[in-house]
Amino acid sequence: MASRIFNFNAGPGVLPEPVLEEAQRDLMALPGVGMSVLEISHRSKPFDEILQGCESDMRRLAGIPDNYRILFLQGGATLQFSMVPMNFLPPVGKADYVVTGAWGQKAAKEAQRLGGNIAVLAPAEKENFDRVPEPKELQLDPAAAYVHFTSNETIHGVEWPKEPNADGVPLVCDASSDIFSRPIDVSRYGLIYAGAQKNLGPSGVTLVLVRDDLLARSPKALPTLLDYNTHVKEHSLYNTPPVFGVYVIRLTMKWLLAEGGLEAMGRRNAAKAKALYDALDASGGYYKPHARPGSRSNMNVTFRLPSEDLEKRFVSETKKAGFEGLAGHRSVGGIRASIYNAFPEAGVTALVSFLEDFRRRNG
Repeated sequence: MASRIFNFNAGPGVLPEPVLEEAQRDLMALPGVGMSVLEISHRSKPFDEILQGCESDMRRLAGIPDNYRILFLQGGATLQFSMVPMNFLPPVGKADYVVTGAWGQKAAKEAQRLGGNIAVLAPAEKENFDRVPEPKELQLDPAAAYVHFTSNETIHGVEWPKEPNADGVPLVCDASSDIFSRPIDVSRYGLIYAGAQKNLGPSGVTLVLVRDDLLARSPKALPTLLDYNTHVKEHSLYNTPPVFGVYVIRLTMKWLLAEGGLEAMGRRNAAKAKALYDALDASGGYYKPHARPGSRSNMNVTFRLPSEDLEKRFVSETKKAGFEGLAGHRSVGGIRASIYNAFPEAGVTALVSFLEDFRRRNG
C-alpha cells in the first residue's frame, strides 16, 4: 500500500482510510454484482440498495425526521446559491442573508443576481469576518421567506457554535464544510445543503435535506432540473446521479456510525481543534489565529505568521515534512489547516510539533 501524507486540504478533503480501502477492494466488481460501481446502471437493483442504504444510515446518524427529503444532486453548493431563491423566494418576498465570510457573500450575491429582495446582514465584515454575530446584532425580518447562513466558513475559519434564532422563519444553511462533524438538530432547519467533498465523500455530489412543507413554494415555471420537487418525486434519479460519489457517501455513513456517531465525532473534532488552537495561542503572538475565541472553526484553523515571507517558508517546509494543503486561500493568504472528520489525531500532533520547531528556528 502506498504511504499517505497528512492531507490538510480544504476540499476535496481527507477521506476515512477504511472507506478508501473498501472502495479500492470492490472497485473492480461489487460483491455479488460482477461489475464495478463505476459501471452499474443508476436504475439497477444494486444501486437502489446503495441509495436506499445511504439514506437509511443518514437518517439514523443525524436523526433526520420523516418530513425531510434527502436528495443527492450535482452542481456543488454553488448551484444551491441559485436554487434556494429560485424555489423559495417569491417575487414580492424578502430573504435575510447572515454573512460571516466569503461563501455567505457569494450566496447572497447570487440571490441578488436573480432579482430577489435580499437583506445582507454582515456585522463583522469590517473586521474581516473574524467572528459570528451576536444575537443583538441581527435584526431579522419575521416576515422573511427564509434566513440563510453558512455554518462554517472555510476561508476565514469562522464557525457558528449554534445556529441563529430565526423565530419560526425557515433556516436555510450552507453546511458544506461542517456537515455531520457534530450533532445537529435537523428539525430546526427548512433546508440544509452541503457539498460532499469535505466530510461526506468525493466532489461531485451535493447533499440537500429539505422539509416537506417548503416544497409547495416552488414556482411551476421553474426549469425542471432546478425544481426541488423534480428530484423529490424521482428520488434523486431524474437524471443520472453521481453514482460513485453516492456509493462513497454510503461507505462514509457506515464509518461514522461505527465510530460512535455524531456525538463521538463532535468530541473528537473539538479535541483536535483545541490542541491546535492551544499551540497557536501559546506561541506568544508568533502565530495569530484569524477567528476570535467563540467563533473559531473546528474544521478550518486559519492563522498568520509575522510576515508573508515566513508564511511561504512555512508552507514550503511543511511539504517536506509530509504535510499538504496548508497554504491559506488565495484571497486571504496566511495558513489554513483543515481537519475534517477523517483527519487523524496523529496529524494534529505532528503539526503542533512542527509549529513549535518552526518558531524555535525562525522566531
